[in-house]
Amino acid sequence: MLWFRKRWKAELPFHMMALPSVVFVLVFCYGPMAGVSIAFQQFVPTSGLFGSEWIGLDNFQYLFSMPDTKRVIFNTVYIAVMKMIAGLVMPIFIALLLNEIGKKAFKRTVQTVIYMPHFLSWVILGGIVIDVLSPNYGLVGDLMDWFGLPRVFFLGNENWFPYILVSTDVWKEFGFGTIVFLAALTGINPALYESAVIDGAGRWKQTLYVTLPGILPIVVLMGTLSLGNVLNAGFDQVFNLYNPTVYSTGDILDTYVYRMGFENLQFGVATAVGLFKSAVSFVLISVSYLLAYRFANYRIF
Repeated sequence: MLWFRKRWKAELPFHMMALPSVVFVLVFCYGPMAGVSIAFQQFVPTSGLFGSEWIGLDNFQYLFSMPDTKRVIFNTVYIAVMKMIAGLVMPIFIALLLNEIGKKAFKRTVQTVIYMPHFLSWVILGGIVIDVLSPNYGLVGDLMDWFGLPRVFFLGNENWFPYILVSTDVWKEFGFGTIVFLAALTGINPALYESAVIDGAGRWKQTLYVTLPGILPIVVLMGTLSLGNVLNAGFDQVFNLYNPTVYSTGDILDTYVYRMGFENLQFGVATAVGLFKSAVSFVLISVSYLLAYRFANYRIF
């Protein structure tokens, strides 16, 4: 008992330091979970959470009977998968190129420049993208004029819009991913490169048979962990860039929930969409961590 008191007294300051974070999580993460019940109600704001009529699974039946639901789910998965693939390939490619640079000052400068967009919100980057792609005064439109090509309203073209989302997301985030893979490259044993040189391998052969296998566990880990984000195509990015003309290819679950809840005031249906997304994401996250443990020996605990 005396040992327990001494340990509690020694650890009390650490518990007190963690207390604000625990309270924050309880209030802002677990407290709002009571609102999940709205998905099973004919929710009326004036009646409150406990005064609205319970309607069971009617909101889910209505949700999946709507013609837009399948399209929105497809858009979400399609855009998210493209972001996952591009978000792996581009950082690996840039990391391999930077790894070949001998001048440290130039290498660090490039790392800093490509990493900067990661710290900017999509409110700022969205404004930049809109200005650059503007059909009237944008830089891309001026370049197309210079080459004798007609100007294109990229953000208003339903065929171009998903790829604009993917390319701009890569632009924002590939700097962070590059740092992850550069860190993985530093863990490769230099003796492997020396052995490859003795065997007559050039830079390409060294990359193919030493570098890529050396970072393969990290690539597998990052790829499997990203599976949990299949239904997260990026609300803040899409919301700042899309418009009604591209709903057919650019509307995702998060923006659909926003419009259903705040614009159409269908709170029950919007909550049902969010609950459906959360349930699927929970399954995908569980599967991704299982795969990460099996193929990359990654454990949470």
